[in-house]
Amino acid sequence: MIANIVKPGNNTYGVLAYLFDKGRANEHTDQHIVASWDDFVPDPGPWDSPGHKQRLGQLTKALDLRVKQAGDKAPEGHVWHCSIRAAPEDRILTDAEWAAIAQRMVHATRIAPEGDPDGCRWVAVRHADDHIHIVATKVRGDLRPPRNWNDYHHAMTELAAVEADFGLTRVLRGPEAVAGTPAAKRPTRAEQEKAKRQGRDMTARERLRHTVRTALSHATSLDEFFNLLADAGLQVETRTLPSGDLQGYKVALPDDGPPIWYSGSSLATDLSLPQIRRRLAAAETHPVPSASTAGGRRPSPWHQATASAERIPHHLDHADDHTAQAHLTVFSEVLYALPAHAPLHLRDELQRAALAFEHAAHTRARADHQHARALRGALKGMRYQPADHTGLAMLLDVAILVVLATQRRSALRHHDRQVAAARQALIHLQAAYDQIAPNTLAALARHRPTDGTVHRYARTLHEVLPSYAEQILAETAWPALTAALATAEAAGHDPATVLKQAARQRPMDDAKSASEVLVWRIQRLGDRHAPGPGARAAQARSPRTQTAPQTGADVPAAYTPPPSRTGRSR
Repeated sequence: MIANIVKPGNNTYGVLAYLFDKGRANEHTDQHIVASWDDFVPDPGPWDSPGHKQRLGQLTKALDLRVKQAGDKAPEGHVWHCSIRAAPEDRILTDAEWAAIAQRMVHATRIAPEGDPDGCRWVAVRHADDHIHIVATKVRGDLRPPRNWNDYHHAMTELAAVEADFGLTRVLRGPEAVAGTPAAKRPTRAEQEKAKRQGRDMTARERLRHTVRTALSHATSLDEFFNLLADAGLQVETRTLPSGDLQGYKVALPDDGPPIWYSGSSLATDLSLPQIRRRLAAAETHPVPSASTAGGRRPSPWHQATASAERIPHHLDHADDHTAQAHLTVFSEVLYALPAHAPLHLRDELQRAALAFEHAAHTRARADHQHARALRGALKGMRYQPADHTGLAMLLDVAILVVLATQRRSALRHHDRQVAAARQALIHLQAAYDQIAPNTLAALARHRPTDGTVHRYARTLHEVLPSYAEQILAETAWPALTAALATAEAAGHDPATVLKQAARQRPMDDAKSASEVLVWRIQRLGDRHAPGPGARAAQARSPRTQTAPQTGADVPAAYTPPPSRTGRSR
């Protein structure tokens, strides 16, 4: 819940006329008073109700009575106007609840302290479900002005108590508010009304921000960044200093009438030119070095991105804020890049997930972009290697874990808005995963090995993972798992070893489908270069490979498992 106290004015009638009118875009409905200094004040009602103007004049005279009595002693700017708005995710409050909130606000701001018969005259007007307006005249009964200095601070302090008392969304305030404020600049009311008239879901500012973030997720240099913006159809202009150095940039939509330009910083604080330069400087322009894949093939950037993203929950739990923010920033870029690589029917869900996670990932910590280089390098490589459905499903599977970890981290810091944004991102990622995973697993299952090999894998499963064997054998993804094991074995891997490694990397106690967890992990493990006889002999002697862990407690100390997926609908 937030308050906005408008600069004082002198036109009481004008303020009231606006509040009881239909609004600039007919957004005002059921206009009425919910509370006032006097229960018997005239209520003008909706603008088109009989006698509206007469009652509006009567209400104005009642509010201005003491102003007239004070004469020259009345303060300049005698109208005090405060709007109070609930968060979008809050329930609709009743008139009685809004009345109680209004009374607490005029008391807290010293406009009309409780029990003071000389308090200022005021009314609270409601013309929408989610907010009210309080209008007061700043002359007390003793014809002195109220002592309402620092009223905004007192208002916000009182609203924090209101949120707790009414069970509403907790809005961060003070130093904490920086962490809860998204980097994205909010669209203005005029921008929102224009988008509505054009029948668009997003304002021009939001459409530009989405396009700029998508271009940034693919770019490896400033020149490439600007070229990608132009390729996306945006109008782009740059500013240079007399020295010839680039100073800034601005963008505009091509289909929005006369160009309305937005600088990068006006789209989001992290899209200013200096911020973009820092991010691109940390980007690796070549694939991240890693172990060679089976058959000497070049490592898949999709597998690399998945492996790097899988470590993010560990960083969020154990790294400092600057490092954690670097990983969240790069992962946000990954989500913005995914729609361009995904099938058409998934793009809408993935775009919505990226937009939601943008708000979930932003904190006041400055990202140290020298971290998360592996994921950033894999992200740049993804642009040049089209994703198959397996790679995309694998990355979405891990992406859900990352967002769960982000949600948990925000909840521990009481960043309620970020928690809500992470929840929205989860909904869209889960929907995208649920659309692509079944077909991907079915395609893998078509390559299942012979019945004899399947029976051998079942025996291996009982030996390696006895606690999960029966569950896995009964799951619909078991045929896909046998195909993944067969592919890994054909590349020279031992099926028992890769099963142990896959189980050790991620606990399965709370996974709805343990076989799916193993499929995605083995797909990546099987793509690596198979160990030679000497390495396999060393693995056999290693205590870590003697028995597979049955719970997350057996995960190596150097690796903290990602959060479980309890309650996921997969």
